[in-house]
Amino acid sequence: MTPLISVKKLSKSFPGVRALHEVQFELMAGEIHALMGENGAGKSTLMKILAGVYTRDTGDILLDGQPVAFQSPREAQAMGVGIIHQELQLMNHLSVAQNIFIGREPRGRLGLFLDEDKLNAQARDILARMHVKLDPRAVVGTLTVAKQQMVEIAKALSFDSRVLIMDEPTSALNDAEIAELFRIIRQLKERGVGVIYISHKMDELKQISDRVTVLRDGEYVATVATPDTSVEAIIGMMVGRTLTDVTPPNSAADKGDVALEVRHLNAGPLVKNVSFTLHKGEILGFAGLLGAGRTEVARAVFGADPVESGEIVVKGAKAKIRKPSDAVAHGIGYLSEDRKRFGLATGMDVESNIVMSNLSKFLSLNFFLRRAQIRRTASHFIKLLAIRTPSATQQVRLLSGGNQQKIVIAKWLERDCDVLFFDEPTRGIDVGAKSEIYKLLRSLAGQGKAIVMISSELPEILRMSDRVVVMCEGRITGELSAMDATQERIMQLATQRETLKAA
Repeated sequence: MTPLISVKKLSKSFPGVRALHEVQFELMAGEIHALMGENGAGKSTLMKILAGVYTRDTGDILLDGQPVAFQSPREAQAMGVGIIHQELQLMNHLSVAQNIFIGREPRGRLGLFLDEDKLNAQARDILARMHVKLDPRAVVGTLTVAKQQMVEIAKALSFDSRVLIMDEPTSALNDAEIAELFRIIRQLKERGVGVIYISHKMDELKQISDRVTVLRDGEYVATVATPDTSVEAIIGMMVGRTLTDVTPPNSAADKGDVALEVRHLNAGPLVKNVSFTLHKGEILGFAGLLGAGRTEVARAVFGADPVESGEIVVKGAKAKIRKPSDAVAHGIGYLSEDRKRFGLATGMDVESNIVMSNLSKFLSLNFFLRRAQIRRTASHFIKLLAIRTPSATQQVRLLSGGNQQKIVIAKWLERDCDVLFFDEPTRGIDVGAKSEIYKLLRSLAGQGKAIVMISSELPEILRMSDRVVVMCEGRITGELSAMDATQERIMQLATQRETLKAA
């Protein structure tokens, strides 16, 4: 049987980076083929070449056995190849329907004016088939990350693609939304669509894929049948090394002084009478379903969202935090779940991103940059956090997601913040980079840093947290010690509205 897509000896390089070297890959019609590898392995580069975003340097791509060389995404789409990017490719000022059909909007009789009713009806039909409750007229910029991800999926499905590439499609989805996405993927498979599925979530790999191809450092490692291969074997092929575990959570006796106390905080519809304490040297996990208010609490404490009432106490003293600069002045740092939008200047280089949160320290006469000091500082954190980059002057956008996350962490470490909010710190990061981030968080806690970790992955919460705070619909519904926390107990608290006493 002729493969739907066949890749042979494909190579691609960027300035200072060899992304792919003689990679091979095959996708059959009606197959769900997972593509695995650490961040920087070349997965996204390969998929962007298949989708016409990048052009290859050398090698061959065959579609139905015929050579193709897509020069643009539109050309790839016309040949039936669609892609859902890891980073959202949406226009925030446009509606859901306009984003889904951008450039293909239905027109009226004379062909001059947009037919809004027909546009919205077509979008509503796609969303209904996905079982997604979303108003086609809603402005995308007002939606949560999870709902924006569903718009991306709807946009890709609107092309009726024969080949559909999904790059981390579930990174912002909850379990119910993931189950619905898998239902859609299996429908596509039954229709003969070939799906290339990229994910770092090993449980998804076993649920949805037929075969797995592994890349490492831009090179092909192997292709195996998913049912016949263990997760451990796949991880071994991905990382090529043994992953060391992190130190287990601290016991209650290890708590240090209170670093942060939040009292009866109210901010918008998703922060209702929230109170909690955070100790030095502690990792406090925040768990809950999407929309529970976890991120909103972090943004309110950091001054990114206005606080209606309540108190924030830092090291025993009340703090007036009205904007992020106030929080930073009090030693509070916030690593956003959307690192590219709120945490990085992706068009700038590594060293500029590392020092930007403390730029005044690197100015002479409040104007001239101290280049040598910036270079020394950047080199220190590149070595400390094992950031993989050709140089400190490399543009951040060219680095992998795991290395970008480390740069955000370096930015706040350079500022020497005592309280750090990590919002989904391992989203879109592979198992190897996750292990490094876990060890780094535990190391920071060991140095006396106070850490709040917000995560939608319960195994991650259980693995890393000394205590777990659970939220539902803007309220804290319970608090669990590391010994008492289980997935079942957390889910019970995450789905009940009445606030319970701390465990």
